[in-house]
Amino acid sequence: MSVATALHSPARAIILSWGWRRAAIALAAGAISALAMAPFNAWPVLFITFPVLVWLIDGTGTGRRGVTSAAIAGWWFGLGYFVAGLYWIGNALLVDADTFAWLLPLAILGLPALLALFMAAGCALARLIWTRDWSRLLSLAVALTVSEWLRGHILSGFPWNLFGYALAEPLAMAQAASLIGIWGVSFLAIAIFASPATLIDDRARTTWPWLPFAVSILLLAASGGYGAWRLDQHPTQFVGGVKLRLMQPNLQQDVKFNYSAKDDVIAKYMALSDRATGPQTSGVRDATILIWPESAFPFFLTREPAELAKIAGFLPPQTTLITGAVRAPDLSPAVKPTRAYNSIYVINHDGDILSVYDKLHLVPFGEYLPFQNMLEKIGFQQITKVQGGFIPGSRRRTMAIPGTPRVLPLICYEVAFSNAIVPAGERPGWIVNLTNDGWFGNSTGPYQHLQMARLRAIEEGLPIVRSANTGISAVIDPVGREVGHLALGQEAVLDSALPVALPPTVFSRWRHIPLGVMVLFAGLVVLVRRRRED
Repeated sequence: MSVATALHSPARAIILSWGWRRAAIALAAGAISALAMAPFNAWPVLFITFPVLVWLIDGTGTGRRGVTSAAIAGWWFGLGYFVAGLYWIGNALLVDADTFAWLLPLAILGLPALLALFMAAGCALARLIWTRDWSRLLSLAVALTVSEWLRGHILSGFPWNLFGYALAEPLAMAQAASLIGIWGVSFLAIAIFASPATLIDDRARTTWPWLPFAVSILLLAASGGYGAWRLDQHPTQFVGGVKLRLMQPNLQQDVKFNYSAKDDVIAKYMALSDRATGPQTSGVRDATILIWPESAFPFFLTREPAELAKIAGFLPPQTTLITGAVRAPDLSPAVKPTRAYNSIYVINHDGDILSVYDKLHLVPFGEYLPFQNMLEKIGFQQITKVQGGFIPGSRRRTMAIPGTPRVLPLICYEVAFSNAIVPAGERPGWIVNLTNDGWFGNSTGPYQHLQMARLRAIEEGLPIVRSANTGISAVIDPVGREVGHLALGQEAVLDSALPVALPPTVFSRWRHIPLGVMVLFAGLVVLVRRRRED
């Protein structure tokens, strides 16, 4: 029995399905698709689930009814995908369950339901330009790439678990991002994984129904071959004289934000930072750069001179500290601040603050509320409980660190935003990403966050040094190799050299131009094929 024959019966059942059966098929296919993301990286499942989506759209009617039916199928597919892939967001609400537990249904179902609207819009657009032959794969790729791009930009954007991240493992496959970025990889992933759908096409209309699938396999092989070559051409090299030490304290959230525990927090940070990691190390004295995670202190650092003095006294003369901290606006010390910045400080042995970066891209519902004043008046508050929300920084910029190349600071999920991280004319030598993934517990969320950081390194050709409160801290070279890492939930320090940056990649020079060319060309092909069918 041929593959096409084996597929024909289930494909026909999917195409002819209707009502709740159709919704259940779409929901299940979407949920299974989440297995393609970290930490599972089971991307071959998309060779099953994306053809299901194609067949669901094949089964829609013509005209407005067909577009509506495609949108509904896409919404159910998206709901399954986002519930299964983003369930971990609910863990953040359980940190203060007395206050936020009632919002669990909104986090676990409400947010995925909203995000699924982008998938619905993509499937509706695909149906508008749908064809009856192999080119409908391009219709789907064009439409879903557009809808995914919108998901990453509208209302501050949430580009988490883009379909292109399915090709982040193995590492050789991910190197295509250095050419076309994660959005371009997403376009290819959608077209490639949907290709088995054509195996059931009518041979009277399609001479070689197996050809799209064969071409897809060749594209995967070519991508992997290019990636293997790129990895071979760029072995990890290190900046001379720079010794990093990343401290991962694994603090519980109720301790991390408890002002009365400030002395214990600082004492733990210092003791852990000075821990010897082997017979050849002698603690913090070996490091030129010590890195602590996001929002490290349960107080405003510059308003606690005694604590700042402790840190300065702890740092050896040759060691510079990069740390996350909540920063008060420039108010008189007598004025109690009601709002704050989420910031990164660079501090030397003398206690001088050499540089400050304020987080630019804040997390909605975590660090601020949309329509903040209105929602606060009716009793809502964001998870961090900062009245009025955090204040966003003014611009993205690099920072000068003694003895190292200039560094680009990113806080938490700022690293998720492709193309928007490196300021024009300020190409850094490395990226430091401070985060606090402790909000999400022992879940898939921190692994997905790390995966996105690796893709940013590949896209930009820049090493990324990632310090997390509770995993996964890592040093990543500019082609995405992990030079070292600390596991989720581990209390430890990581010593590493700093990898050398590569010259600007094709993506860092041309940004979304290759993506635009691909989408435009594919769209033209689809329109030509539709015209021939009419």
